[in-house]
Amino acid sequence: MSQINKTTYYTLISPEHRLCDLKLKEVITYRELIVLFASKELRTRYKQTILGPLWLIIAPLMTSIMHMIVFGTIAGIGTEGMPKILFYLAGNSLWEFFSGVFTRCTQTFSGNAHLFGKVYFPRLTVPFSYILLSSFEFSVQFLIIIALCFWFSLHGFSFPYAGWLLIPLLLIWLGLLAMGLGIIVASLTTKYRDLNVLVRFGVQLWMYATPIVYPLSVLKENSLRSWVLINPVTAPAELFRMWVLGVGSISASSVVVSLTLTVISILAGMMIFNRIERSFMDTI
Repeated sequence: MSQINKTTYYTLISPEHRLCDLKLKEVITYRELIVLFASKELRTRYKQTILGPLWLIIAPLMTSIMHMIVFGTIAGIGTEGMPKILFYLAGNSLWEFFSGVFTRCTQTFSGNAHLFGKVYFPRLTVPFSYILLSSFEFSVQFLIIIALCFWFSLHGFSFPYAGWLLIPLLLIWLGLLAMGLGIIVASLTTKYRDLNVLVRFGVQLWMYATPIVYPLSVLKENSLRSWVLINPVTAPAELFRMWVLGVGSISASSVVVSLTLTVISILAGMMIFNRIERSFMDTI
């Protein structure tokens, strides 16, 4: 009796990973999940607080008042003719948006490992939800800026109201820059936990290397000014004050440098992110 040979076939199912694949179609499909993550993070942040979301208004105002005292009064740094509270609030609001997206994105893997290990969904929905959340927080603070602009307009100040229409483009630019840099750090922190500590100090130092608490015009033409202009956040910060308050100046070369670094950071971030997400659960 002849022996019958049986051939067994197996189907291997594995995720597709291409280094430069942005997976935007997949992210768009899960857009409701982005909103869900953002709302959950917002509720968690202000849970069991007395003032709740009012901290979105109180915190930047307190910070701006402190900067008025330290940099505007004690250090005597000018604000290019703008009311001090408006000058510092504008800078702080934009910086809070950038630093909020960046620091949250650095925790993408370590802060969501418990969720990533249980169910599959596009991992990029998490950093995109951080952009949405920070945009909401910025919008609340921008309402205060608008109110102050109308108040000071009654006292002889004029503002380029048409420039306010360009603010969404600025937020997209700055949000992508922060997300790109953030997910690079997040990918590296799966192996090097020391980066979490470095990020805390780095963000604080980074703010002082950006014209947030001082106008770019106070820096003379020297090596220090050149380093500040290379900073990719400098151009958006100055453009924000130009479009909202009508003060400030920035060179075209600084804008090109910032946009170039934004594109590089988001592409590099996606490449590293797509590579790390395959095996981060084994190392985190």
